Amino acid sequence: HSYATGLPNHSFVIVICHPDFSCLLPLSFQGVFMSNQRQQKPTLTGQRFKTRKRDEKERFDPTQFQESIVQGLNQTGTDLEAVAKFLDASGAKLDYRRYAETLFDILVAGGMLAPGGTLSDDMTRTEFCLFTAQEDMETMQAYAQVFNKLIRRYKYLEKGFEEEIKKLLLFLKGFTESERNKLAMLTGILLANGNISASILSSLFNENLVKEGVSAAFAVKLFKSWLNERDINSVAASLRKVGMDNRLMELFPANKRSCEHFSKYFTDAGLKELSDFARNQQSIGARKELQKELQEQMSRGDPLKDIIAYIREETKKSNISEQTMIGIIWSSVMSSMEWNKKEELVTEQAIKHLKQYSPLLKAFTSQGLSELTLLLKIQEYCYDNIHFMKAFQKIVVLLYKGKSCLCPLEPCFLCCVAVLSAVYLGRNFILTGRNCVGTSE
Repeated sequence: HSYATGLPNHSFVIVICHPDFSCLLPLSFQGVFMSNQRQQKPTLTGQRFKTRKRDEKERFDPTQFQESIVQGLNQTGTDLEAVAKFLDASGAKLDYRRYAETLFDILVAGGMLAPGGTLSDDMTRTEFCLFTAQEDMETMQAYAQVFNKLIRRYKYLEKGFEEEIKKLLLFLKGFTESERNKLAMLTGILLANGNISASILSSLFNENLVKEGVSAAFAVKLFKSWLNERDINSVAASLRKVGMDNRLMELFPANKRSCEHFSKYFTDAGLKELSDFARNQQSIGARKELQKELQEQMSRGDPLKDIIAYIREETKKSNISEQTMIGIIWSSVMSSMEWNKKEELVTEQAIKHLKQYSPLLKAFTSQGLSELTLLLKIQEYCYDNIHFMKAFQKIVVLLYKGKSCLCPLEPCFLCCVAVLSAVYLGRNFILTGRNCVGTSE
């Protein structure tokens, strides 16, 4: 190593490869070098913290858990009471929370399921499970009780069990027909008992299952099992709760997704109740859409002749009776206006509004029963909306005198029918002999 001398302020850089060479430097440089050597910057070498035993994470190992469950099920055999007791006791020793999916796979299929629904070859399995049981309602009800007791005892398994059923429904193509039937029967019983939510049915709308007809065939077995335990009203309430009541058509491919095909398929399968329910739901959906469209047309101020033509077309298309249609029209007419909150002003506003739409009401009150339906709808509306209580008589007089919607020949008879209907419905009297609109009587 060499260095230059005689330069002012020693303005050069010295590279030293080893601290022992510092003796070759001038004293001034030796001091600088030694001070730099003493003030070395700290380096991040890290620290080791001792982990508490309670914070140590156990390695995820479902194999050992599976062996314990399989061994216990092989010992209990086909005695489902013994199976339920074994599962109850094992919950205190085994980690059900972590291995919930493995537990339910074993109870249903006998071992851990690989993607697609096939059993893992490298895992131990048991022959005592749902898929190897007899295919009858009594056996499926007994298995449902096993799951029911297990979930009631370990409440945290409830969500995991529902996710397991959703997964199993997606794997239907990987199961045999007998296994599908058993799973469908069990699922129907569990739905009837409230162990799982009807939201699990969303898995049946998978495109591949629908395309091959697996979803519809599975749904037949499922609903038969469900309706065997509960009536159609209970089934309908469960479907409505999770918004599945209007999605049943999705069990079929798009080219077969019609009310006629749905009704024929399930009626032929012996589920006429479900067919009628689906038809009714479609009718309700069509009415809601019709009412929404009518309100939009009225809000835009479309000509009445165009609105009348549209309603007549929808009436034929959806096969809606005139009595039902006049109720929809009345609701649409009254919903299209933002009403004044002051009672003394709302009557005048209502009369002005109804004068405008009386030709629309007239067009769909060609029958006496339609007139009576309209009269009752008016009465119900005025009863439910207290600001319109005093407007009722004037509304009815408007429709009578204009000869637009209500027959002017028999007003007293219709008023009496309305009163009797109000009594039957438990309503207070709105019409009285004193304010009858037709005659002095």
